[in-house]
Amino acid sequence: MTKLLLTGTHASDDGTRATLPFHVAKGAIEAGYEVSISLMADAPLVLKNDIRDAIVGVAVPPLKDLFQFAIEKGVRVYV
Repeated sequence: MTKLLLTGTHASDDGTRATLPFHVAKGAIEAGYEVSISLMADAPLVLKNDIRDAIVGVAVPPLKDLFQFAIEKGVRVYV
């Protein structure tokens, strides 16, 4: 099985960029990849419920929905 490590560096300063690692992870998981996500710089702020629930990027699902999908699929998130 192919493994991917996706890196996030943004939080509420750019909702689209904050959402992208989780959006790509969802697609990769659905395609059969094993995925982990590394959060650095400002990105660990998305682990706070209030911040995560408020982030909605452009042309991507809300971060709270993608994060819930990641939890359900057992994605490891490293800080």
